[in-house]
Amino acid sequence: MKLNSRVAVMKIESGQNPETTFEVYAEVTYSGISCVGKGTVLHCNSTYLLEVLQTLTKFCFPFYVDSHAVNQVGQNFTFVLTDIDSKQRFGFCRLSSGAKSCFCILSYLPWFEVFYKLLNVLADYSAKGQDSQRSELLETFHKLTIPEPGTSVHLGVHSYFTVPDIRELPSIPENRNLTEYFVAVDVNNMLHLYASMLYERRILICCSKLSTLTACIHGSAAMLYPMFWQHVYIPVLPPHLLDYCW
Repeated sequence: MKLNSRVAVMKIESGQNPETTFEVYAEVTYSGISCVGKGTVLHCNSTYLLEVLQTLTKFCFPFYVDSHAVNQVGQNFTFVLTDIDSKQRFGFCRLSSGAKSCFCILSYLPWFEVFYKLLNVLADYSAKGQDSQRSELLETFHKLTIPEPGTSVHLGVHSYFTVPDIRELPSIPENRNLTEYFVAVDVNNMLHLYASMLYERRILICCSKLSTLTACIHGSAAMLYPMFWQHVYIPVLPPHLLDYCW
């Protein structure tokens, strides 16, 4: 398949306390021929951009598009990239109509509700051809000093959010992942999954819907609080990583 992307890349330091809200924004389109990435760079070297594009394009479309395009319309999902220091970067994605394009934001902050809402606004701007509004929103959000948990932030007329507190156990219905997890999985399977995580077993979860898949994985991981999963963690497994299942 062929993937083209418009990318705004802002490099940040790896760690638990990032200096900026996100490091990459990309719009990746699918044409069905081969994988190619193109981008516009801000404050970043070309080597880093190439690595980001090669990774993003594979995770933005982690399925065979011809067979899943109809079912994946308008879905939000999140993949995770783990660096050599075991720090996780979250790739928040939104598939457009027909799964022909994917909007993606890469960040060290696990702000699921915030980034999903932001992606919906950016996708709306893109559909209406409002490039200046989209660029202004991204620039404002990138320059934002990371606020304290519980703080209300206004980025514009249609963009505002409350900073989540990742130091606390998530609750329903405020936490989208946990809410969808409780809807999709029965109590018996929850208990089996929880026990398997405590025993640090290898766990493989399958689902035909990306949004439900990643919500259940992130939701189940959140249930370990105040403990956390310390091993291989791949909420979305693209075809090129299937070797992990062997």
